[in-house]
Amino acid sequence: MATSFIYGARSGGQMPEALVRFITEEQLKGSGVSANLIVQSEIDARLRSSYTKEIFQAKPEQTEVLPTFGLFEVPYIVFVGYKAGSGLDGLRRAAAAAAKALKSIRVKGAEVLLQSTVIGQDITDKGADAVAQALTEGFLLALHDRKPLKKEMAERFLLEAVTFKPEEGFEEKHGDKLVWEQGIVRGQIIADGVGYARDLTNLPGNDLTPERLAFHAEELANTHDLEIEVIDEWTATEQGMGGLLAVGQGSINPPRMIVIHYKGAPESSETWGLIGKGITFDTGGISLKKAPGMEEMISDMGGAAAVLGAVKAIAELKAQVNLIAVIPTAENMPSDRAYKPGDVIRTMSGYTVEVVNTDAEGRIVLADGLTTAIRRGATKLVDVATLTGAVMITLGYEATGAVTNNDQLMSEVIQASEKSGEQVWPLPTYPAFKKALKSDAADLKNAGSSYGGASIGGLFIGHFAEDLPWVHLDIGGTAWIESSRGWEPKGATGVMVRTLVELTRNAN
Repeated sequence: MATSFIYGARSGGQMPEALVRFITEEQLKGSGVSANLIVQSEIDARLRSSYTKEIFQAKPEQTEVLPTFGLFEVPYIVFVGYKAGSGLDGLRRAAAAAAKALKSIRVKGAEVLLQSTVIGQDITDKGADAVAQALTEGFLLALHDRKPLKKEMAERFLLEAVTFKPEEGFEEKHGDKLVWEQGIVRGQIIADGVGYARDLTNLPGNDLTPERLAFHAEELANTHDLEIEVIDEWTATEQGMGGLLAVGQGSINPPRMIVIHYKGAPESSETWGLIGKGITFDTGGISLKKAPGMEEMISDMGGAAAVLGAVKAIAELKAQVNLIAVIPTAENMPSDRAYKPGDVIRTMSGYTVEVVNTDAEGRIVLADGLTTAIRRGATKLVDVATLTGAVMITLGYEATGAVTNNDQLMSEVIQASEKSGEQVWPLPTYPAFKKALKSDAADLKNAGSSYGGASIGGLFIGHFAEDLPWVHLDIGGTAWIESSRGWEPKGATGVMVRTLVELTRNAN
């Protein structure tokens, strides 16, 4: 079910069931005749009583749902704590908090009151379209959580319509209707791309095999009239994709290399290469993982999902950019056919790799993924992968780790992440880390020391960038979380979809 968003004063039609009002702590202070009217005197008194009792302090993301009992024109008012000037991230979080509160009271329609005193500074700083986009994203991303596969299927949420209602005098200062509508549409498209990535990542491994992931990619490409190549195991052999084939050879479900072409700027000589790790299930192979938590390895294709979600949004936005999306996808399984420690494999680039740990498989398939993108004309590269557990030791679940060979491209990625609200942190690339990949049996080995493992894993991938500008994004700690936070649900988060869209859609 989709939620519609409208900007403007309420017209005819059904009365909303709830009003959302962002409120600052300063607005709650004061009492008696000195207090400013917030909504209605009796409702205000109840709200201020909650503040006095330290129940509701209007802190960021804090909510208070008050039934109006006929004292106001709508049945519920949802107060959302906000700190004026919090920027796009603060707006996104406030909208997400509102969405969760509306979900809890199961309403179908709501109004969000837009007040100059609360969000006016954010509009001045960031622009009305960016504010509209952030609010829309916050609502939709918080509403979209994991939908379990059960005998009796249920709707994720009931909220059907949200109206952004400007208060009196707002439109004269900040209310260009066309600008707001453009921001709302962009927010809907990008949030839909994130939802698409989440749903793909949450699919169980017995459903989402490499072949099935290719099927989803074909559906996406056909819907948006994009050129797609799905390279099977025989064609991969002909093209020398030894890394992909080695990782996938232990499974009855053969690997695939998926390539999608988007040409939104045919006159440009620049083409982004977006490469997403697509391990649809990772047992670790012969270097078998421990059993506890292995069920979460359905998320090891979170990088592939992020790239596909970004392609979906970029195509719907009709962004004037060229890109090649490449997804090397395989199952990493133990069997009598599986690749094993001590094997030496030849990648598509010609470089050989000594396998010392079959659970370091993502970097091997990404090596062939980068070469595939380069051979099809990519001029700058960004790969996204649930690559290491080491990145979680450094950054926890809070940020995506990044490794690069190009400071300018890294700067662009960081700027895009700041706008999207997805935290990215650069990791060091000291020469000593590269030494850890030296091999006596091949050009390099696929794992080094566990110390500095996130940087070492990233640098392995960078070996195959052929000196093109390249950034690696390790989403090992951010693609899947154990409990919901802000606009991210428990399970798959769809992380990096919005950063990839922000990075590419306005690129030259």
